[in-house]
Amino acid sequence: MLDEFWANASTAYKVLVFSAMGLIAVGLILSIVGNTSGNQGLAMASLPIIGVGLLLHVGGLVVRGQKIRKGYKK
Repeated sequence: MLDEFWANASTAYKVLVFSAMGLIAVGLILSIVGNTSGNQGLAMASLPIIGVGLLLHVGGLVVRGQKIRKGYKK
């Protein structure tokens, strides 16, 4: 089912998923670099980036859930 959903997923859903993954990855890298180098400002700046990535991830889950729910009603 996962392969079928991804093949039929909307462009908006794919953009949400890849944007979320990218922002979370960038935030984690900034956090690691900031903490290992002792740069507290960089470490703290990474937190909102990770948060936005998580919000986009939740948005993707909502979009996917709505599409699956619509598929059951047919």
